[in-house]
Amino acid sequence: MSIDVSKEKWEVVRKELNGTRAKTFHKRGKNFSWKKLLLILSPLLVFLLSFPVGRYGIAPGQLITILLAKVFPIPQTWPDTLNTVVFQVRLPRILAAMMVGAALSAAGAAYQGMFKNPLVSPDILGASAGAGFGAAIGIYFSFGVIGIQCTSFIFGLLAVGLTYLIGSRIRHDPMLALVLAGILMGTIFSSSTSLLKFMADPYDKLPAITFWLMGSLASIAPKDIWIAIWPITLGLVPLYLLRWRLNVLSMGEEEAKALGLETSRLRLVVIICATLATTAAVSISGLIGWVGLIIPHLTRMLVGPNYKALIPASMLLGSSYLLLVDDVARVLSTVEIPLGILTAVIGAPFFLYLILRNKGGWR
Repeated sequence: MSIDVSKEKWEVVRKELNGTRAKTFHKRGKNFSWKKLLLILSPLLVFLLSFPVGRYGIAPGQLITILLAKVFPIPQTWPDTLNTVVFQVRLPRILAAMMVGAALSAAGAAYQGMFKNPLVSPDILGASAGAGFGAAIGIYFSFGVIGIQCTSFIFGLLAVGLTYLIGSRIRHDPMLALVLAGILMGTIFSSSTSLLKFMADPYDKLPAITFWLMGSLASIAPKDIWIAIWPITLGLVPLYLLRWRLNVLSMGEEEAKALGLETSRLRLVVIICATLATTAAVSISGLIGWVGLIIPHLTRMLVGPNYKALIPASMLLGSSYLLLVDDVARVLSTVEIPLGILTAVIGAPFFLYLILRNKGGWR
């Protein structure tokens, strides 16, 4: 009889707990749905608001008509100059900013989970330093725009390849070995870039190298989008598909292996994909720091540490963020401010705020 009573009591308690959990999950679901909707709509909103920004003013109504004319048979009543500004200048720049922001943010989020370190950024393995050196070589030897982008991309991949090769030689602590090898490669390529700057023509090549290293999207052309979109897509799509495995990998080496995950193979795939996205982004934009460090933290505050939501949310938030920064760079001064300067000015105080607040959602 006592057993039956205990069962009845347990059944009552279980139903009550289930009801409480359902209310809690419903409340969380409502909050998450609003955040999800905001994250999805923010890139579209910033995309539309970025077209009128610039030295050549375009009225919002006229802008909408020009954009709709590409889809519907609307007779042209505006000068051809507006078509050139919208489709040859601003549209490539807007798309490039969104691509670069998404690539750096997703790569930073993936690296932070893989290394289990909130201070990790996409250049941890030397990709940015190698890409910067490759661009400096292209500028030093007077390559064209495509040549500079190609050398930047190749040397970015080479830097990470050497980092992985050195780190794989050390079996004791592979994660620490990768970080140390990345610091080594970053130092070597950064010092090599400084040597090229010292040897470059101070009136021609040196200013070009310096300005490229600061990061900018001022010279983006439509062909640059087609060149960069393929490696960025090849890098981001696997990261998106493997995002649930990143949850397991972020638990730790032993826990991941206990759950049947081949950590070494997954780590190699994450490195390859993040490197493809990072180097392709850097090759068209120059060195833009803090995006891959700050945006994953901000995204964790919004959606939590679950990588099933963190990776796509980082892409959306990163694309909106860098596009907003680029808009500010275009109008803040009479001379366009390099993006690397603005992202550092914005990112460093925000990161200090996250450290002091100590509620970044990392745990």
